[in-house]
Amino acid sequence: MVGPSRPQFVLFGSSIVQYSFSNGGWGAILTDIYARKADIIMRGYIGWNSRRAIQVLDKIFPKDASVQPSLIIVYFGGNDSIGPYPSGLGPHVPLPEYKENMRKIADHLKNLSENTHVIFLSCPPLNEEKLLQSTSTALSEIVRTNATCRLYSEACIQVCEEMNLKVIDLWTAFQERDDWADTCFTDGLHFSSEGSKIVVEQILKVLKEADWNPSLHWKFMPTEFAENSSYDLVAADGISTLNPSEWTFHREIQWD
Repeated sequence: MVGPSRPQFVLFGSSIVQYSFSNGGWGAILTDIYARKADIIMRGYIGWNSRRAIQVLDKIFPKDASVQPSLIIVYFGGNDSIGPYPSGLGPHVPLPEYKENMRKIADHLKNLSENTHVIFLSCPPLNEEKLLQSTSTALSEIVRTNATCRLYSEACIQVCEEMNLKVIDLWTAFQERDDWADTCFTDGLHFSSEGSKIVVEQILKVLKEADWNPSLHWKFMPTEFAENSSYDLVAADGISTLNPSEWTFHREIQWD
């Protein structure tokens, strides 16, 4: 444990989470935005579906932990939506089971503590053509379509609405950009920096609008060790100092 203790934001999901610190990913962007405010913790597992997620809930999020996360952002569904194989192998999870699994995940997480908040991400669309071109020849044919992604996105949203949980409709958010198919993915599936910016924008919007007390939006969270000091940078007058704790000019995007 490294002190001082900060609020913990946990990213929990499949490769969309595991890769979120690569290629200007949304996890890396959030880590920069919340520097000195919250610790962003990644629990991402490439290839996982909701069935595997519920098997490890107690290990990743033990109910008796002395410190519980302030925020958990969850993504599962893309792998669940992959078409089934005759052998029964593979990540496919039928839609009714997927919905039940998401309910189990939501129920477990929201009951960790009264101060733990949860946001779900729904399935985004795909660039199907690009995905086919980038799929490894070491893999059997993967049937992954926008038609099924939409169904699993809608299912995730439905579960969250039923349980009064925050959910981000990535299916719609991505397609609000005209060139989404060409700019938002590295391989037709995983997010490019442009795709990740959409995810971050949507997460910050939810956090800003949520009536949570205390707020988990970065602008309303205290900055660690932000007091003025004689060791701060010396101002142009040569006799005063400037406290740089809240400076954000280094960011290409000034996030709201």
